[in-house]
Amino acid sequence: MKKFNIRKVLDGLTAASSSSTAAAQPGTPRDNDAIQETVQSDHFQLCKTVRHGFPYQPSSMAFDPVQKILAIGTQTGALRLFGRAGVECYCQHESGAAVIQLQFLINEGALVSALADDSIHLWNLRQKIPAILHSLKFNRERITYCHLPFQSKWLYIGTERGNIHIVNVESFTLSGYVIMWNKAIELSTKTHPGPVVHISDNPMDEGKLLIGFECGVVVLWDLKSKKADYRYNYDEAIHSVAWHHEGKQFVCSHSDGTLTTWNVRAPAKPGQIITPHGKQPKDGKKPEPCKPILKVEYKTTRAGDPFMVLSGGLSYDTVGRRACLTVMHGKSTAVLEMDYAIVDFLTLCETPYPNDFQEPYAVVVLLEKDLVVIDLGQIGYPIFENPYPLTIHESPVTCCEYFADCPDDLIPALYSVGSRQKRQGYSKKEWPISGGNWGQGTQSYPEIIITGHADGSIKFWDASAFMLQVLYKLKTAKVFERARGKEEKPSTDIVEEDPFAIQTLSWCPESRMLCVAGVSAHVIVYRFSKQEITTEDVQLLEVRMQCEFSDVDSPDPGGEQTPTLPTSGAPSSPQETEPPTQPSTGSNSTDGPRDNIPCLQVRSSPLKQSPGYQVELVIQLVWVSGEPPQQITSLAINSSYGLVVFGNSNGLAVVDYLQKTLLLNMGTSELYSPSDHHQRQPRSPRKARQPSGALCDSNDGSNPSEDRCKSPTSGSTSPCNSDEERKQKFIEKVKFKSRRFSKTVANDFAKMSRKISSSSEQKTDLALQAEERFQRWRSRTYKERFCDANKAATRMSLKPGVCRTKSAPNSHAKDNSFTRSRSSSVTSIERESREAISSFHFCESFPRKTDSLVSPCLLVGTTQGSVMMVAVGLPPAGDQRLQQPVGISSCGTLVRLKGGILTMALLDSTGALLPPSYESWYDPNASDEEKEKSRRRRPASLPSSQEGQDSQFAVVCSEKQAKVVALPSQTRIYKHNITETSFVLRADVVQMAGANCIACFCANGHIMTLSLPSLRPLLDVNYLPLTDMRIARTFCFSNLGQALYLTSPTEIQRITYSQETCDNLQEMLSELFTPVETPEAPNRGFFKGLFGGGAQSLDREDLFGETAAGKASRSLAQHIPGPGSMEGMKGAASGVVGDLARARIALDERGQKLGELEERTAAMMASAESFSKHAHDMMLKYKDKKWYQL
Repeated sequence: MKKFNIRKVLDGLTAASSSSTAAAQPGTPRDNDAIQETVQSDHFQLCKTVRHGFPYQPSSMAFDPVQKILAIGTQTGALRLFGRAGVECYCQHESGAAVIQLQFLINEGALVSALADDSIHLWNLRQKIPAILHSLKFNRERITYCHLPFQSKWLYIGTERGNIHIVNVESFTLSGYVIMWNKAIELSTKTHPGPVVHISDNPMDEGKLLIGFECGVVVLWDLKSKKADYRYNYDEAIHSVAWHHEGKQFVCSHSDGTLTTWNVRAPAKPGQIITPHGKQPKDGKKPEPCKPILKVEYKTTRAGDPFMVLSGGLSYDTVGRRACLTVMHGKSTAVLEMDYAIVDFLTLCETPYPNDFQEPYAVVVLLEKDLVVIDLGQIGYPIFENPYPLTIHESPVTCCEYFADCPDDLIPALYSVGSRQKRQGYSKKEWPISGGNWGQGTQSYPEIIITGHADGSIKFWDASAFMLQVLYKLKTAKVFERARGKEEKPSTDIVEEDPFAIQTLSWCPESRMLCVAGVSAHVIVYRFSKQEITTEDVQLLEVRMQCEFSDVDSPDPGGEQTPTLPTSGAPSSPQETEPPTQPSTGSNSTDGPRDNIPCLQVRSSPLKQSPGYQVELVIQLVWVSGEPPQQITSLAINSSYGLVVFGNSNGLAVVDYLQKTLLLNMGTSELYSPSDHHQRQPRSPRKARQPSGALCDSNDGSNPSEDRCKSPTSGSTSPCNSDEERKQKFIEKVKFKSRRFSKTVANDFAKMSRKISSSSEQKTDLALQAEERFQRWRSRTYKERFCDANKAATRMSLKPGVCRTKSAPNSHAKDNSFTRSRSSSVTSIERESREAISSFHFCESFPRKTDSLVSPCLLVGTTQGSVMMVAVGLPPAGDQRLQQPVGISSCGTLVRLKGGILTMALLDSTGALLPPSYESWYDPNASDEEKEKSRRRRPASLPSSQEGQDSQFAVVCSEKQAKVVALPSQTRIYKHNITETSFVLRADVVQMAGANCIACFCANGHIMTLSLPSLRPLLDVNYLPLTDMRIARTFCFSNLGQALYLTSPTEIQRITYSQETCDNLQEMLSELFTPVETPEAPNRGFFKGLFGGGAQSLDREDLFGETAAGKASRSLAQHIPGPGSMEGMKGAASGVVGDLARARIALDERGQKLGELEERTAAMMASAESFSKHAHDMMLKYKDKKWYQL
């Protein structure tokens, strides 16, 4: 029976509705219907693929010494497993409770996790995506410690009450055998011993269990006789216990920084007490107490002294000292300082058997934000070079871009220059965590991820084949002078911290040109070179982008506002308004406002630039009449044209980075043509209402002064506050709070967003517009928002007479926190009423309706939904390109949408994507001959347009809508409303299944794709609610169905929306479990075997089984079968994959049964042979005897 597919039916309905909508549009060309769209909904499916980075908020760790797999648990219930480089796996407990302890079933392909919600889980690691086989939830007791002996199926669980329960890990059922705390301690003890903090069995006698209680009592429990053999008492609380491999002594770490060594048969007092970091008094008194030693491990070697590794225990006078790991070997003590606090550590040993010489070779140290592996076999204890991508969070990620299907030579080029940046002094040995196998993926195209960071650094990552490896790191802060102290910090900074943080970037993979914009309103253009150079003077271009609004005009002494005409316009010659290429001597005195001063100072000394990305040009926005420059909101670079364009809330600027000149510096409103019916006057959204109590952004300079915001005496119903003292206090308060802005504000804004997004649909149009602007304001980073707050506060101090108006009621009824602060001059909705530039796209198209040939163009998108076309006139290539100026002219509005413009693209008449033209990469420092060989401009397609016929489609996507416009007629042929109640955070035009589509991520968590050019919905999945602004800032799509976002401050989550990738996911993922033989048990030796001096085994089944111990109380714990259990697998498996899985399981079971049968057969043969021998001996003994002699 054919499977019914509801998505195909929906596709047909939406295609029919889309075509009918398109046919209804006037001027729609009928020949557009001939475009065959090959991409269908069947090509899409959403799923997570891999997670990279350091586990966020780690809490526990475990290691399998045979499989050589490391597991890390986190406070959010996540589980990360690591093998060799490129072998990673991520799992998540549904409850989200913290993982307090992990225990491997060594070489069994299984892992036990204990959570803070008093549940334990058994994970099956033999499958590529691990699943829970069993769970056990304790109801009456809190779990504090777990211990699973090597090659045992009985798990000991210690609780907060001091009791120990025993669980069969095969069936996950509780045994009736319980060790009660009151039987373990002495009867004369009057106080409770506290929680169980340690459980371990004697390495030489499995029948003896060592139990450590928090109060300082240690008990050696005899499992067979069910009583305590010895009790060891100490005054200080215990944190951990470690055995010597011979089982004759053990070491305890205590809360006063001491280590006590106990002989098993001498419980009266410890054999030795040492304080590793305590100062020894000369008079022989007890050393001063130190900080607690949180963990100690005692490992022996055959050839030398044992190793004792411990964390903590420093003296209390080392205030502010970093966390340390102490390695004691013989008489030497090494203190290794760590960059972050130590969460846990494990000593890696050659053998998994606890009763043999351990032979430690490395220590894995889990820190709060790093993973360090120390080589114990080399002098000085060097660390291993970490092959995992755990340095994503080295500095907080501020922006992220994803490029799939890059040029093949790009990754080798970046790796060659990045390999020179590696640190020296690592251990020469191979990385010890080497388990697992790589996936057999068919994905062979190169993928690159670029992350921008708060310290101004940019990292390039190789993300091919579901792996992640850092290729190259670029430090943009090297271009600027650094303030050595707080006193030297320039007063022109617009951000209190991280002035070099990367805000946005534009990269051309083909030409390798890179352009970055920082939070201090600076833009840096980089070229890629394989040769090292020294730049004597960094090329600098200062741009004065002045707002065309009256709110930057200073009032005259008379108190009336006199408008000044804006200077930001298209100059007739680039040299007329071009600022000096050297830092100008702007006014920065305390008497007058700052003017013509950049936020950062470019270094004046020669700059040595290593192979890789080298500075071509630095562009800085300067202060204007005491007003700081607005942060850059959009950026684009085109190597074929040699142009960089950037924009902010004041307008846009076009820079020729070949000639190092400013071509255009224009306000947003000036991009509109005078007769443009789309033009919106940049005014407050509440201007048409009753006067509001918010700061007014008045109209542009072309309006008469009486149409601007009036003074408080000109009829405003809410008089302006003229108390200068109160106003100044408010300004200082805003500045002070902005400096101490906490990271939790992002969560507050997320809560506000839920309130705003759930508002009623019956709001007025003006209220909806205000809400949209608030949501856009909310989606920005907190530094941008508070930079606006500082900016508004500065404007208040400059203008005593600011217009205040009164808002209409119920405009924000859902959020009273904003309605009650309408009188504040930092109201961000009004700040957003200024139309800012939100996106750019270079293309070769038809600038005007009457054009019949394509030419270089620039599409400009704004935050209020306008898309303008700007024509670019390029001089001929060669020397003329470097001498003649580039012409720039605005051609008016192309189309208008609801919401801010997010992305734009161009299609040809067949629906194929027309990427921006580019220039192939050449080394700028190579010889002229080599430059000419490699330097050739990619030929742009030159489709001609006959009269009345369109040959291109412009695709535009905003926060609310998507539209397709035919060119050159500029006729809208398709339109789709993406969302009504939410807004789109990220949209990209991507290649998928041999065609193109629009991929969107909405604030309500939906991921959607639309076909091109008909805008049919192909995918709509509610995937990820916007709970953190980090997701909104870093979410990005790429070609071939790939996407990613920063799921935590330290981790990147990659997802796919491709059906093909989802189908092949199992093959692409790495494999954790590999068949490895367990090492042989240590040889007991002849005399130990003869006299019983070796390890004593224990049949735990006889002690803990149901026949001997009975059943446990049902109310104590609840058994929960997991989705990965046999029952779950039988229920979920279907089709060929399920049959194969069942066959494999049956084969494993059959192999196991055959192995057991073989063992039984061998035992029976030995028994028969023994019987035959005894029978023969009896026959010989009585052969010649008579019957009466018997």
